[in-house]
Amino acid sequence: MTTKVCILQLYPRDMNIYGDWGNTLVLRQRLTWHGYEPQIIDYNPGDDFPDGIDLVVGGGGQDSGQGVVAQDLLRIGPRLHELADADVPMLVVCGLYQLFGHYFDTVDGTRLTGIGLLDVHTVGGTTRLIGNITTRHQDFGDIFGYENHSGKTYLGTGGSALGSVVQGAGNNGDDGTEGARYRNVLGTYLHGSVLPKNPRIADFLIERAVRMRQPDFVPASIDDRYAEQARRVAATRPR
Repeated sequence: MTTKVCILQLYPRDMNIYGDWGNTLVLRQRLTWHGYEPQIIDYNPGDDFPDGIDLVVGGGGQDSGQGVVAQDLLRIGPRLHELADADVPMLVVCGLYQLFGHYFDTVDGTRLTGIGLLDVHTVGGTTRLIGNITTRHQDFGDIFGYENHSGKTYLGTGGSALGSVVQGAGNNGDDGTEGARYRNVLGTYLHGSVLPKNPRIADFLIERAVRMRQPDFVPASIDDRYAEQARRVAATRPR
């Protein structure tokens, strides 16, 4: 019998402005290639939070639309904390990365309270940080993507970055960090989408998700020639 893996996609109506849906597509396809059965559940504001979640993914949206999402996220925050502490993997990009932190002070002075799952806070800026970005992580190697954000995010004293900036601005353009991590929860500003060019991160999330269902993860041998080609091109792209 094929093992089912349940992916919860947070706020696909409001938080998918830069094509972050592509991350979900990658997870679905690679799960299939690895021999597992993906099940995708969309979660939007006001929905009942489902049981049996193995992996959580969410993207970015416009600052003006984050207020409704922020209120709903506070409602389901305790459930997300429970899942994170049980080592359920999560990937949140840009807007949801900000709201997974302690707070986001927008450029117009509005404070959006986050769920504090990641030890970060964000301050809105007047300059957008845009362009190709490369970061580096000891386990994932070089991570390629495209950043487009005006919020500047800062790690707390207990915060851990997802990567060190090789090229680009990263969290805030100042301290050389990009993204944040708590257990198996990854937050990042990398769009692009991030997973098509970074299959090691996709398989990290998949392995952790599979282990929610069974102790062993048996990966298949996947032909990643096109992903590798995309990575080689990305490595040569100007900022």
